[in-house]
Amino acid sequence: MPLLNYRKEFAPLVESGEKRLTIRAIRKRPFKPGDRLYHYTGLRTKACRKLLESTCLFADRIDIIPHGTVFINNWLCDGPMKNLAVADGFRRAGHEWEDMLAFFERTHGLPFTGQLIRW
Repeated sequence: MPLLNYRKEFAPLVESGEKRLTIRAIRKRPFKPGDRLYHYTGLRTKACRKLLESTCLFADRIDIIPHGTVFINNWLCDGPMKNLAVADGFRRAGHEWEDMLAFFERTHGLPFTGQLIRW
């Protein structure tokens, strides 16, 4: 049962349907299309709350390299990374991509290899 936990700042975007993808570290059992996803905020706390259930539509490898280079399934992404950052919930106007890179640097370190999961 694939559970996804979100920080409280992303929870309203998941619940409203504005955020329909997430990037996660690769798990022992990676996500795959067709998986039933269970989205929560506050897991392992008294504030735990289910946000929604969905079906995984897309799950592929993503590599984020320092200075903002991104590969999805080993293909170089050369489009505007702002779109990826906005879809992942980073909304500070004009700084979406920089905020996302800083988040991954701080949270996981760069380079980062994980899964891009869309529902």
